[in-house]
Amino acid sequence: MSIATHPRVYATVTGPTATFVAPDGRHEPVVPDGNEDIRQAVVRRATDEARRTGSPLELVTTGDRGDHHLLIGTDGTLAPITTPTELPEPALAPVVADEGSPRFRGEVREKAQQPHTSPGTPGTAAEPPPRPSFIGPTTATAPDPGRWGAVLRRLGIRVPPSAAARRRADCTALVSRHWAGCRTIAVANGKGGVGKTMTTAMLAAVYARNGGGNVLAWDNNDTRGTLGWRTEQGLYDTTIRDLLPGAADLLAPTAGVSDITAFVHHQSSDRYDVLRSNPELLATDQRIATAQFDLLMQVAARYYRLVIFDSGNDESAERWLRMIDSSAQLVVPTLAAPESAESAALLLDALHTRDERSAALADGAVVVITQSEPAARSAVHRIVDGFAGRVRAVELIPFDPALKAGPLRFDTLRPTTRDAWLKAAASAAGAL
Repeated sequence: MSIATHPRVYATVTGPTATFVAPDGRHEPVVPDGNEDIRQAVVRRATDEARRTGSPLELVTTGDRGDHHLLIGTDGTLAPITTPTELPEPALAPVVADEGSPRFRGEVREKAQQPHTSPGTPGTAAEPPPRPSFIGPTTATAPDPGRWGAVLRRLGIRVPPSAAARRRADCTALVSRHWAGCRTIAVANGKGGVGKTMTTAMLAAVYARNGGGNVLAWDNNDTRGTLGWRTEQGLYDTTIRDLLPGAADLLAPTAGVSDITAFVHHQSSDRYDVLRSNPELLATDQRIATAQFDLLMQVAARYYRLVIFDSGNDESAERWLRMIDSSAQLVVPTLAAPESAESAALLLDALHTRDERSAALADGAVVVITQSEPAARSAVHRIVDGFAGRVRAVELIPFDPALKAGPLRFDTLRPTTRDAWLKAAASAAGAL
């Protein structure tokens, strides 16, 4: 059995941020020192706690690189802890023994001394049979019976849900999930005009409408990010440059959940928030360094359960690289056109050669292929087949005039397009 011999602390790591839980239950953010990795910062904080209490402690961490269980000494030494699994008592197998052996004679004598009881005899040691529960299992999402199915059900005719309705219900359950800790999705393709902003907005709408808000679409773009142009403006004309000087106040213990409203733009029907860049400024006026990105990410993780990055086209920018390092899921949008698809493939190739984590992100990517115009089926499926097997999922979005230009609103889409975005969002959520 598992026996805890030391005080225990916990840390949840999400990208470049972490939350530390002390033995007395206090929650506090962990802030890296200089170029320190977030995991080094967690160990440093745990070591400080061990020194404060004067005894070693157990550190349990969870995050995007797995779960770990460490013993932290007061001098900063680390040792892995293997927690033994509690196993049920093994069933006793029949023992064949010689009748003349002392063991056999002792077992017979012990049995003879035990009172004979049965379920029908007073004083029996047998437990009563378990009582059946009146509460049945609850499904997360009931399949939509459809228009005619609903009519027939009102008439008392039970109609089983169709295969399409069951798939839709499964996807809805996936996109409605809430995770412990903030999750991040990067929407990236080095070519402009391939649907990054559209994909960011549609994914954010699906997650927020089904999961109940607390979703942020972050325009992580040095050069003319247009997410703000295609989404609603909130009460304040603010951008990411306004949020940076206010980050410390937003991370203070006295900050309220509504304080973030002054810096983001809420989408009234789709229920997510937008953190805008300023498309009127040159890149030299709004570059974000690694430390600034990490500070903004701490704010985002404090106020949101899910962050979706709409990235720029400069794959060498600090904020672009930090976005990749901070994301749990990669979504690569492309139009159903050779040039866009080739750019998406080149991005996956580059990530494979960057480092081990980036390669894993590329292998687990979801490629979203959007038909910007009604296209020949053979041309579209050639691109679909080209990505199949290289990534975790490939999703196809049919042509819809509501996506071409103007405001991005989920309600304006055709039903088949809404279903396609629901499926794409479910594919991405499956790895979170």
